Amino acid sequence: MNATPSSTDHRDHTYGTDHAYGTATDRTEPADREGRTVHLDTAGWGTMPAAVRALVADCASREDRYGPHELEEDLEDVLRTEVHERLGALLGVPAADTAVVTDAAGAFDALVSRLAPGRGERIWTTPYESAARLTALYALRDRTRCTVEVVPLREDGDLDLEWMARHIGDDVALVSVVHVPSGCGIVNPVEEIGQILAPYRCVYAVDASYSAGQLPVDAGRIGCQLLTGDGWRFLRGPYAAGFAFLAPRLRAAFEDAAAHRPLPPNAAVAGLNAALAHHTATTAADGPAGLAGQGLLPALRAAVEECPGTELIAPGRVQSAILAFRHRDLPAALVRRRLAARGVVVWKTVAQETPLHLPRSGATTALRASLGPDTTPQDIARFGRALREVVREETAGAQRPRPARTLPPAPTPTPVLASAPAPVPPAGPRPRPSARRHLTLCPTP
Repeated sequence: MNATPSSTDHRDHTYGTDHAYGTATDRTEPADREGRTVHLDTAGWGTMPAAVRALVADCASREDRYGPHELEEDLEDVLRTEVHERLGALLGVPAADTAVVTDAAGAFDALVSRLAPGRGERIWTTPYESAARLTALYALRDRTRCTVEVVPLREDGDLDLEWMARHIGDDVALVSVVHVPSGCGIVNPVEEIGQILAPYRCVYAVDASYSAGQLPVDAGRIGCQLLTGDGWRFLRGPYAAGFAFLAPRLRAAFEDAAAHRPLPPNAAVAGLNAALAHHTATTAADGPAGLAGQGLLPALRAAVEECPGTELIAPGRVQSAILAFRHRDLPAALVRRRLAARGVVVWKTVAQETPLHLPRSGATTALRASLGPDTTPQDIARFGRALREVVREETAGAQRPRPARTLPPAPTPTPVLASAPAPVPPAGPRPRPSARRHLTLCPTP
């Protein structure tokens, strides 16, 4: 075994609070705003603060040099205590009731796989749920013969809370609600739902992947027994590090399932801890109103509405820092690529991601723009200009008449002598083509 480095050159406080995050004054703005990429996909991948990125790189370097066990020993306080304290403070719950996971969908699946509702008991979900959570719920239905019911929507797109209050009962075993969906910016009333469900025995599970970091998320006020989230979106941590809150009665079942699943890398957990510290510091400096409350969402919405041919996909009365839209005539993939060529990054979302919602809006694909803590009014203005340019150029190109296609002259046939013998195929079996057009599935012996 390699010798352990001394504390002076190795075991310092670089993983703790002092090095874990930068303050609000660390965020410098380039002089040339047009020269930088406008990142409007924080919902898909939040850009890590410089201090967080440096910490993750340093952890990876130390692991490569000293090995994973040495890094885990160095990060013991972070892995065992500090990250859970920060998660508890973020979610308004005891630190002991939090867990670090690779991703929210995996944590939800791990718990659902251990639930055992009775035959005919009901599972509630919403039209805004992700495909991953719906897959876990349908697997639970097929395994236990429970039923899955979708909470209806009001005309304005909000969940029908009156329907929930009328139909709730002790035969409802699980209720799964996404706080903010991936495909649109609606904010579902998770606290009001928690009040409706509180007197009943059901497990209340909330997906906070797209709300944690951009909106206040308090699992204690929500009243849920399971809350999951990803750390690399609005919290801007590294990939493959998420989190969960579990009520004490669910912990044993969750830990039994999680024991058979991969753990997040130690460097990613250290990065999540640093991102949580950075989020706490910047929230204290900028206020807890959330990204949608910083005045940029109306400007983003106006930039889309002012572009000819665009349509918003924004159901509900309360919106977050996510805005989905589409163009009536142009494919979403084309618009996304043309915007990227102009230095503006947005996301293309497809119906399969929220299969119960997006098809209802008449769209199979759409574009999603999401704000970040570093988004500025200049970024929104540049996005608006780029979107109008793309639409103008592409629609003009589609309307421009195409030149008539001229076919080349037919080649003159080569005469064949009557005395020439016909080619004789070689003896033996015919050679098989090198490329197979179909894949044959062979049964496993």
